[in-house]
Amino acid sequence: MNVIWDQHPLVVIIFLCFCLLTAYSNHRTVRRFGDYPRPTTMPRVSILVPARNEARSIEGCVQSLLDQDYPDFEVLVLDDHSTDETRDIVMRMAHGNERLALLNGETLPDGWLGKHWACHQLAQAASGELLLFTDADTLHHKTALSESVAALQAEQADLVTAFPLEEVKTWGEKLVVPIMSWGIFSFLPLRLAYKWSLPGLSVTFGQFMLFRRSVYEAVGGFNAVRQDIVDDVSLGRRVLEQGFRWRLLDATEHVRCRMYQSFSEVVEGFSKNVFAFFDYRFLPYVIAWTLMGVIFLEPALTLGSYLAGGSLTEFPPNLAAIAVGQSVLLWYIALKRFRFPAYVALLYPISLVLWLLIVIRSLVLTMTGHTTWKGRSLVRPAMRWL
Repeated sequence: MNVIWDQHPLVVIIFLCFCLLTAYSNHRTVRRFGDYPRPTTMPRVSILVPARNEARSIEGCVQSLLDQDYPDFEVLVLDDHSTDETRDIVMRMAHGNERLALLNGETLPDGWLGKHWACHQLAQAASGELLLFTDADTLHHKTALSESVAALQAEQADLVTAFPLEEVKTWGEKLVVPIMSWGIFSFLPLRLAYKWSLPGLSVTFGQFMLFRRSVYEAVGGFNAVRQDIVDDVSLGRRVLEQGFRWRLLDATEHVRCRMYQSFSEVVEGFSKNVFAFFDYRFLPYVIAWTLMGVIFLEPALTLGSYLAGGSLTEFPPNLAAIAVGQSVLLWYIALKRFRFPAYVALLYPISLVLWLLIVIRSLVLTMTGHTTWKGRSLVRPAMRWL
């Protein structure tokens, strides 16, 4: 065992080499909106926006959607029992605008999560051949819809999803929110996911999901994932599992949003999602995040203690310096590509410590059944060891 542990610094460096190769491959694989020729046909698109207490962002979102340069679309907004001015704002905007309609959300039935039920109702009311689900806190460039339809057609895809530009303003947002993009770019080899249709190597963003309606219905839509907290990821995986084609694009120049507005919102939002992304599998979750701590924090701790004149670990300082350099480069690749502040790469140990605390919180809240979102308690899911 000691012999194996003595070799682990070298294993860390080799692992980080593979991560860098994955990030480089993903950088070349993930295409941008705007990389495709104009659509050859213009099928009708239904843009579907669930909204619950979104008064601070709904007007900007809806107006950006109404301003699309695409010729044939409708915008449907469902008010999910908001207690703020969301409904009034949308009603005012819908007056005299045939493209925009406001739906009143029905009572949440047993066995459904709130947003999933809202999206299900929106899809039932939609008239489009294509369905675009997006969030009420997003803003869309006027060509976003036409560019996404062009990508769907050129890639012969059945689902196109995209990285939006995640706006981060507070330090809590800057340190934590980019981890999602970093993790995808560093650990999910998308070229393999495309080639072999591997659901486990896919990720889908609920902020932008453009479906062919026939495929959305074939995979069961939101009805099939009505209790899955990470409904977007689950829908994308179902698309691949059933033999359809999924593509992940870079929409940072066409779609933007501020996912969370404070550190407390960051913590609440990711606490809801992190364990769910692992399908509530206890051992893979614990093992994966323990390894992340060893791989990314031990070299940084070693190098810091060495520079301070001490020695807190047995990781050789020269190898620790190499591993820290690899880690900074790995973070920089993702941050630069997705337009986060690049200097945050130098603070990655702090980011990872904060993230690991959220990881623990997500596990504890799930196990105790205390997970909440937007004022609603979430049903305690069934957990598995493997």
